[in-house]
Amino acid sequence: MNKIYNPKREDWKGILRRPTQTVSDIESTVNQIFAEVQDFGDSILKKYTEKFDGVALDALQVSENEINEASLLVSSELKNAIISAKQNIEIFHSAQKTIKVEVETAPGVLCWQEKRPIQKVGLYIPGGSAPLFSTILMLTVPANIAGCQEIVLCTPPNREGKIHPAILYTANLCGVTKIFKVGGIQAIAGMTFGTASIPQVYKIFGPGNQYVTVAKQIATKYGVAIDMPAGPSELLVMADDSANASFVASDLLSQAEHGVDSQVILVSTSKDMMNEVEKEIEEQINQLPRKDIAEKAIANSKLIYIEETQTAVELINEYGPEHYILCVGNEEEYLSQIINAGSVFIGNYTPESAGDYASGTNHTLPTNGYAKQYSGVNLDSFMKSMTFQRISSKGILEIGKTIELMAEAEGLQAHKNAVTLRLKSLKR
Repeated sequence: MNKIYNPKREDWKGILRRPTQTVSDIESTVNQIFAEVQDFGDSILKKYTEKFDGVALDALQVSENEINEASLLVSSELKNAIISAKQNIEIFHSAQKTIKVEVETAPGVLCWQEKRPIQKVGLYIPGGSAPLFSTILMLTVPANIAGCQEIVLCTPPNREGKIHPAILYTANLCGVTKIFKVGGIQAIAGMTFGTASIPQVYKIFGPGNQYVTVAKQIATKYGVAIDMPAGPSELLVMADDSANASFVASDLLSQAEHGVDSQVILVSTSKDMMNEVEKEIEEQINQLPRKDIAEKAIANSKLIYIEETQTAVELINEYGPEHYILCVGNEEEYLSQIINAGSVFIGNYTPESAGDYASGTNHTLPTNGYAKQYSGVNLDSFMKSMTFQRISSKGILEIGKTIELMAEAEGLQAHKNAVTLRLKSLKR
């Protein structure tokens, strides 16, 4: 890993740059596929599924028989683990429910806010070498708690035209409405426009590679909302001499094995800790089945020594990590100042893997620095806040003159008249 010691502030931007392509590198490909899907629907989805996934499909939708067969292929131990994780995720997300906010802003003027579910949501679940069935839990659990009526799931098939059994079992367990064997850009396009097979949705959720990330951003141009620009996974660990070097190394590798474009960073106020972590990474990486992937990601990663705590805090906020692990003796000093992070993991016994699977928090988080302005997925991600108001005759008399004066000052006479007519009727 690349070691950096007390970097100058003017060099931070370059040091913290993610190993990702820019939108412009990918956008033309996305636009082309979007245009084709918009015009020709299912036939284009099948065309690109054959091109990118290596399989020609007769039908895009997963059948009930396929779901039943998949359930038989999932071990009882894994089923129990999925159910246990689902319960913890339900507990945490159910606690996020809020009550109606109601207030009388002036005598006779009652205003309130209530939340309503987004009716139709689309979920993108990466497949391939790492079928992320855990992401189904993270997205369907809050969708169900929110009350979404239609939950559509797209995930790429393997070369036999099949979906990983754990994905189908989890989707069925969590009440997914329809499941489709479509991945990549074409899946996002299908949910954006709707086809003969895939329903059009109002909001798309889920992580993916850089192509999927850009496709989601392009989808917003066509009136579809997205959870966030969630691209390649990343982790920053802040550790001092109180940390366990083997734990830190295992956490860094747990994110590095996601993909070759993942990035992991260790920031430390201890040179000894940095050296120990580097040795642990060299030992542990050789034991990983996904060693080749992890090694390429590690090549994009860094060990950064920062002498002063305050400087370390500022560098971490500048980076805005998706996952932030904090293993330091003076943790409150860091926690009180962290403002840019997707999810925070505190202490030696809180691995990032816990949040990925079973602690209860959501693992669909902003990457590529978007933690500076986006939240991770939560219950509110599947809901809309709606405002209501009821004004009595007393209320319109109370605020009517204010409305008239402001409307007239803006040159909107009809706005003023809508109040003036009501006030005159009350005077009569």
